Amino acid sequence: MREVTDPLLDLVRRHTEPVVAQTFRSTIAAVISYVVALALSSEPAPLTAPLTALLVVQVTLYTTLTTSVRRVNAVVVGVVIAIGFSSLVGLTWWSLGLIILASLVIGRFVKAGEFVPEVAISAMLVLGVTTTRVAATAWDRVLETLIGAVVGLLFNMLFVPPVWVQPASEAIEALARRMRDLLLKLGAEVTGHTTVAEAAERLHEARRLDHDVVEVDAALRQAEDSLRLNPRVKEGLLSRVVLRTGLDTLEISAVVIRTVCRTLTDLAKARTDEPLFSEDIASALRELFGHMARAVESFAVLITTQVSANAEEAESQLVRELAASRESREVVAHLLLDGVRQHPREWQLHGALLAEVDRILDEMDVEKRSERLVEELNRQGREQRGKYSVVAKLRGRLRIGRGDIPSETLSVDPS
Repeated sequence: MREVTDPLLDLVRRHTEPVVAQTFRSTIAAVISYVVALALSSEPAPLTAPLTALLVVQVTLYTTLTTSVRRVNAVVVGVVIAIGFSSLVGLTWWSLGLIILASLVIGRFVKAGEFVPEVAISAMLVLGVTTTRVAATAWDRVLETLIGAVVGLLFNMLFVPPVWVQPASEAIEALARRMRDLLLKLGAEVTGHTTVAEAAERLHEARRLDHDVVEVDAALRQAEDSLRLNPRVKEGLLSRVVLRTGLDTLEISAVVIRTVCRTLTDLAKARTDEPLFSEDIASALRELFGHMARAVESFAVLITTQVSANAEEAESQLVRELAASRESREVVAHLLLDGVRQHPREWQLHGALLAEVDRILDEMDVEKRSERLVEELNRQGREQRGKYSVVAKLRGRLRIGRGDIPSETLSVDPS
């Protein structure tokens, strides 16, 4: 029965993924904008409108608003530049180069963002028509751009874009699983003889975690944008803060794991003809790395779990694994101390290894995580209050400018 139902479940899951939903939304918005542009524009094929709609109907409502403003700004600036040039010079190789240079420079000043090339494109398209058609073509392009931007914006407001929290959560969990696997490999390597090549391979694997963190960060930024201004999300700020602080913790832990790999590589270079550790120390280290691996996985489950009951279970699992890790760490510390007294070589690497383990356990500590959440929420609250205070000041100035007299000026000094 499982083999029969699994393909059906996979098909349903694919149709509910944000990528699939975004593909259909972009297609529908582009077609609607083209139909509207055919009715309002004098161009026989107003393709600028669907092109703008494709760019404007981004994956989130927040990016849709920002993209609409920047794209319309870029097109209008390019059209104005082209009209100015067309009244002075015609289309030649030097005038083309001059208008491209001017468009790219002015596009930076008007803060067109990623649409700076659009300023030059609009200017070239308008300049390429005949002089008698410059004004008509220019304003048709502006009209089509406005149609595409408005249709895309209204489409996203009526049909709210999907929330991208689940893909970001899956990316975070995948990163944690790779960190877990690496810790388990380290636990297996410390037992027996480890060559320099084997230790170096683990170090390269730890370095590859940096690229994984960059990819997860991009997915998380998309998820954060999808939560902004989204009427379907009630606690968008809290979700953003939980995921962001959680990724910060995993990123720091990944860096420290890389340092652990470097320490073990240095030990392998110093002990080419003998095991890295004695049998009892290696066994204790393997147990320690095992608990740390499960703690990393539990931490990722905790920060990506939406249901409170599951979150409590994940937190309990994390607390247990952290406690077990600290107990194993104390055992390893005593064994390493006894070993250093007998064989004082590379004692500083033993101390570095313990310090790195302490840093990872401290980063994932539940109480520290709660403190970081509170600090970040307070910081976000202060920023929001700062924005609202600026708006209140502007409103006050506008009221005074219209002749509204503040109540303080109505009081008369009795003296």
